[in-house]
Amino acid sequence: MSAAAPAGHPAPPNLLVIMSDEHAPQFSAFGGHPLVKTPHLDRLALRGVLFQNAYCNSPLCVPSRMSFMTGRYPHHNGAYDNATALSSDAVTWAHLLRAVGYDAVLSGKQHFVGPDQLHGFRAQLGFDLHASHAHGVFDWANGTPPAARRWPGVAQAGPGTTREIEVDDQVEEGALAYLRDPARKDGPWALDVGFIAPHFPLVVPERYWEMYSPDEVDLPHIPPGHLETLHPLFQRMRAMFGAAAEFPEGQVRRARAAYYGLITYLDEKVGRLLAALEETGQLENTLVVYTSDHGEMNGEHGMWRKSNFFEHSVRVPLILSWPAGLPAGRRVEQTVSLVDVVATMIEAAGTRPLTALDGESLLPLARGDAGAEQSWKDEAFSEYLAHGVARPAAMLRRGRYKLIYSLDDPPLLFDLQEDPGEFTDLGTDAGHAAVREDLRARLLHHWDPVALEQRVRREQKERLLIRAATRGGHQPADAAGAGGGAPAEGAPVEGPATH
Repeated sequence: MSAAAPAGHPAPPNLLVIMSDEHAPQFSAFGGHPLVKTPHLDRLALRGVLFQNAYCNSPLCVPSRMSFMTGRYPHHNGAYDNATALSSDAVTWAHLLRAVGYDAVLSGKQHFVGPDQLHGFRAQLGFDLHASHAHGVFDWANGTPPAARRWPGVAQAGPGTTREIEVDDQVEEGALAYLRDPARKDGPWALDVGFIAPHFPLVVPERYWEMYSPDEVDLPHIPPGHLETLHPLFQRMRAMFGAAAEFPEGQVRRARAAYYGLITYLDEKVGRLLAALEETGQLENTLVVYTSDHGEMNGEHGMWRKSNFFEHSVRVPLILSWPAGLPAGRRVEQTVSLVDVVATMIEAAGTRPLTALDGESLLPLARGDAGAEQSWKDEAFSEYLAHGVARPAAMLRRGRYKLIYSLDDPPLLFDLQEDPGEFTDLGTDAGHAAVREDLRARLLHHWDPVALEQRVRREQKERLLIRAATRGGHQPADAAGAGGGAPAEGAPVEGPATH
């Protein structure tokens, strides 16, 4: 069975997905940052469509990526946290594309937990370092205990190399070899390239470190008194992640400089992938998707890493470029999320899902079809069911407003048009009661936090029992670890999986 073109549209395109890790779009030139150098991504945005308000569906690696693979929210696909394996019976977009004749392959990170490291892809061309790590199961029964130490990621920032850098270089090599293989002319292909950068450790090769002087980088914008009045949800998370106390300014500057360097390091890799498309004559009918699994707080609001619903954590970059099928230089302000990207790729490939997705295709919006902007839902849902909280939390962005909902906590409401920095909480403001209640009703219409909490807690207990019985348990001392964990038992040190 081969892919067929939708009526009135170009032939089904090749698909190049480039997914970085922990890249907040605020830290890019195309996102408006005055210092961060992203020339290749900037050019991709100019020849494609830039979505300025795109969100992940869970601000944590595994649940976000499993939503991206399935087009379904974490509470639907069961991937709640970094230790949850997606069922091998779950249909992914890789399965759907292969079923209509695509050669779907993966190079690098997609963070598949458990024995199934392909989930529909024909082969792994690189190495998924994070999938080889053992992640602890955090038990909500223990609450959100403060870390006994500071998160070490800030103090470790600086020039150098890491295993993550080595793996990203290998992932790029595998992807370039695939794109340049003459066999690509035999039929449509889908290549998912997963880079770790700019995810911590905040250590970057010297050449990129030298691009950003710590003395000249911008500091987080934190108004006086802001940290003392943070919502309890964020106060607990800062404490549990080892960031309750502010870091010294010199360390913050070095950490942000290293993060910027990692973004430029990533950008150059994107540039080489795009150059390979041009060199091989495949650019015109290849749909290029650039996005990330979530953002990075980078010190904003006194927070680091992700796991929350502030814009720097939950918003992601999103660029779609397809010269044969999409306009160049278009910017879209409507709110979208990664499950919408899945629906988009499936439609572009000329196929349909077997069961309903949680997203809708972005192609009409990206093309600027008549009425597309007016009819678009203009909302994004994201949920968090992992460490840092002890009860379900969720976000609904609709139009200019964002509601953050956490069981037993007061709701938060931000007007992102008037308050893009999210410093004025309107959650208890009488003048915004109608907006708050409308968003809360929309959120709870399809999301039951009480039933979900019972399900998550039960499955945590089951996973803890299985680990204790089979491996003696592997549990984190606290949530302030540098990230990653130890290599999983029986995991390859490196090398591709080709079955």
